[in-house]
Amino acid sequence: MSEISQHIFQLREDFLKGTLSEQDVQTFPDIQFEKWLLEAVETKVLESHACALSTVSSDFKPSSRIIYLREFYKNEFYFYTNFNSKKAKDIELNNNVCITFFWPELERQVRIEGKVFRASEDKGDAYFKARPRDSQIGAWSSPQSKKLRNRTELEDFVKEKTLELKDLEIKRPTFWGGYVIHAQYYEFWQGRKNRLHDRICYTLENQNWKIERLAP
Repeated sequence: MSEISQHIFQLREDFLKGTLSEQDVQTFPDIQFEKWLLEAVETKVLESHACALSTVSSDFKPSSRIIYLREFYKNEFYFYTNFNSKKAKDIELNNNVCITFFWPELERQVRIEGKVFRASEDKGDAYFKARPRDSQIGAWSSPQSKKLRNRTELEDFVKEKTLELKDLEIKRPTFWGGYVIHAQYYEFWQGRKNRLHDRICYTLENQNWKIERLAP
């Protein structure tokens, strides 16, 4: 066993920072999520709005990547990307997705499952307009998920677009925009001592949220 393998094999951290019960949580999961996200922000968790987005390809292979949550409201979660990216191509074929937030400073995790759809063009336009100019140019320049010969090729794309768009107002590319996840399931995880973690889930059934506890 290598030194690093030996190290992680022996790692043992106990979780002592909180508890979670059916009586503690909010009636609606979006309100519970907002409460926990606010606490993550106030605790200064690094990149508290970052989450892992999981999709499944046409040949049933899962993929995960970190994205930024940019807006949420009443069980709708928004993110933005290139429509030619791998995640977008997966979504075209199977719009069932999962996002997972992990806030180690609070010993908490939230997993959200649902169906994802293209967001409105107005949403995409508004978010793109709010991005820094260099990020706007980056969206135009990068053929996301395509193979490149080297880093220089990407930098050349950026230089070309920077000159092309000089002194112009940059509009959102038609191949770039937003997605909205309509949540149907939430799981709130609070680390506990001896790996006996608290897991409270919300399941949407007949337009009502059912709250249950899961074994750790």
